[in-house]
Amino acid sequence: MAKKMVFGRYDYAAFSCFIAYACCSLVVPVCLVQLAQSLGFPLGEGGKGAGGALQLGRSIPMVAAMLFCGFAAGRWGKVRSLGVAMVLMSVGIGLAAIAPAYGLLFAAVAVAGLGEGVVEGLATPVIQDLHIDDEPGRYINFSHSFWSVGVVGTVMLAGLLLYCGVSWRFVLAGACVISLVPAFLFLLPYHGPQKPDRQEQLHWTTVSGHALELVKTPRFWLFFTAMFLAGGGEFCLTFWVSSFIQLDYSASALMGGLGTAFFAGGMIVGRMVSGFLVSQEKLRHLVVGCAVAGTLLGLFPPLLSADMIWILFGLLFFLGIATGPFWPSIQSYCVDRVKGDSTMIFILLSCAGVPGCGFFAWLMGVVGDRWGLRDSFFLVPACYAGLGLLIAYDWCVLRRERQRK
Repeated sequence: MAKKMVFGRYDYAAFSCFIAYACCSLVVPVCLVQLAQSLGFPLGEGGKGAGGALQLGRSIPMVAAMLFCGFAAGRWGKVRSLGVAMVLMSVGIGLAAIAPAYGLLFAAVAVAGLGEGVVEGLATPVIQDLHIDDEPGRYINFSHSFWSVGVVGTVMLAGLLLYCGVSWRFVLAGACVISLVPAFLFLLPYHGPQKPDRQEQLHWTTVSGHALELVKTPRFWLFFTAMFLAGGGEFCLTFWVSSFIQLDYSASALMGGLGTAFFAGGMIVGRMVSGFLVSQEKLRHLVVGCAVAGTLLGLFPPLLSADMIWILFGLLFFLGIATGPFWPSIQSYCVDRVKGDSTMIFILLSCAGVPGCGFFAWLMGVVGDRWGLRDSFFLVPACYAGLGLLIAYDWCVLRRERQRK
């Protein structure tokens, strides 16, 4: 029987951080059809590539911020760095809400990406450090489920507001305000028992040494590639499902948001259940099993006809269950398999997952412009099959290592 999970102040701060992070990440994709029409790159008239490029433009500053956030954590601590990052993310989405043209929207999304990169790089290490002696993989999976809670809330509320005629600008402004809540939780003084930060400051050469040690480890690159594919498969669905439903099924923004909510709801179930029930030593079983299920399920959405939207919603829910555990479980499993600083492992793996999100979201837009969004969805099972093979290979290596002992 799994041990009871115990949460404190910074756990709840991390939960709200993931919710706000999801809100800022998803509010632009949910509003993309209306936003594109307003700013002069309508998706139905060849603008899908420009739409996908927004995610690519967000990913580049995210990676830059993640490469820096290890130094920030060593100098100022993870908690303070996360608080400042949430403020920066809020400012970026606020600027996007008032952007008068595509170029300025692109720049505003890039500003938000700087804050999101720090959140992506440091939120998971904070949870790891809080529960380092108590099966951290369970807490990481559970905490990451609040990303999906944020996705569901964002797509449903934003879809409803757009359906009721509320401007996309007000929807983005709401996301800006929500992001300030976790900023206060991280930045306000706290003197309780939880201490997620090291007491001593780390010199930049120490942080660089941690990164160099990992880069020289061949096994680390296996997990790096798996994270790239995991990010790609997850965000192909998260970014494009709403637009796909609106364009290919001639549905409303509310139905587009509902489709994304089914996928995110499945991710909540996948992460929370695995957090409660799957022990640290079973993470590789979880990832490989979910990869097989996700590959098979991912083959069906492009084959459905326009009158089968509710079947699509069901498939998206089960795809969400299969997808949910990938990101946190691959990271936590890598910490077990690769010797090195755990904070730097989380940061560098996120430096693979985030570009995977951006690259495949952009690639889906390009493929969608050429052959249609329906056919571009085959990228999802391709990503899942690839990451499943990588983790299965490492599993075989682990078995051989144990047999030699």
